[in-house]
Amino acid sequence: MPPALLALTLAAFAIGTTEFVIVGLIPTIAADLAVSLPSAGLLVSLYALGVAVGAPILSALTGRVARKPLLVGLMALFTVGNLVAWLAPGYATLVVARLLTGMAHGVFFSVGSVVATGLVPRDQGARAIATLFSGLTVAFVSGVPLGTFIGQHFGWRATFLVVAMFGLVALVGAQILVPRGIAHAAPAPLRRQLRVLLQPRLLLVYAMTAVGYGGSLIAFTFLAPILENVAGFEPALVGVVLLAYGASVAVGNVWGGRLADRRGPIPALLLIFALLAAVLLALNFSTASRPLVALTVLAWGAVAFGNVPGLQVYVVRQAERVAPDATEVAAGLNISAFNVGVAGGAWAGGQVVQHLGLAHTPWVAALVTLGALGLTAWSGHLDRRASQPRLARAC
Repeated sequence: MPPALLALTLAAFAIGTTEFVIVGLIPTIAADLAVSLPSAGLLVSLYALGVAVGAPILSALTGRVARKPLLVGLMALFTVGNLVAWLAPGYATLVVARLLTGMAHGVFFSVGSVVATGLVPRDQGARAIATLFSGLTVAFVSGVPLGTFIGQHFGWRATFLVVAMFGLVALVGAQILVPRGIAHAAPAPLRRQLRVLLQPRLLLVYAMTAVGYGGSLIAFTFLAPILENVAGFEPALVGVVLLAYGASVAVGNVWGGRLADRRGPIPALLLIFALLAAVLLALNFSTASRPLVALTVLAWGAVAFGNVPGLQVYVVRQAERVAPDATEVAAGLNISAFNVGVAGGAWAGGQVVQHLGLAHTPWVAALVTLGALGLTAWSGHLDRRASQPRLARAC
């Protein structure tokens, strides 16, 4: 692994911990701040909105900044945001802290995805992105269960202090391991960057990303309350289930990257979305048995984030074809699309909880994921139709 890619993965671990640890803390935060479960779940949406806004805007504003100082500065902002969360006296301050850390997250993955693919040969691009995002999966395996344990025993504020320490370690790692003078393309003029949003093929990929990634969040945002209130797990066992989920995610992330490299993004995404919808539907029926729900959550983790490498590689390939002078911008907008999906999924999950109940979130998530499957099939059809004239000319 190139040292720079290792540094990016280390930073992704810290960022992934603060993004997803909130899921295990929702019952604790809701009780401590005297807010409803949907209001606590809104902290997931607000973080994601910070990412969605920060990725395109701050990426454009920092396009001429050298990559190393930019990455170090982003990790400094991330660390400060988590310290604000640690000291937050109430819900409003916690919202501000989530927005700050979300904005740092957005630019980091916008720049990091393109840098990661540039560090390896072209045919290993999906694996490089899978390695970068493995920082998120390691956060699932260790950071989220650890943060949940700390929050349950020492208060949720202590969790954010620990995450701030992770951010400081990542900052030092970026300073030491990321080489100076990393090559990056000069940013396109703003008008040309905005033209990315006028490309129908890219908009379709963004829709695949938002719907496919966000559908799962309808249920995942409220996984801890589902395990406690529907499946009957004791709070102490929730962290154990999250640990198993994270370990499964780690395997699924690597599998998804290799599948996208071997079979191509569209065939890989079709398979992953189909499996994800099936597992979410199964979760709707398995909550009556604690062993069954644990196995279902394990299967869910194996496919939940396997779509990330394929989606990110696919948007870069589409951008190289329809907007070659704004590839980094296109990749950044896909990071925004991921987080629009997170924000929308978490918000939709809150609406389901409020109007239908916790137990209904899995089947709603499955229906939305089937929508992503349909969008992916349509995109693959358009790819095949576009390749036919080229084949005819070649003949």
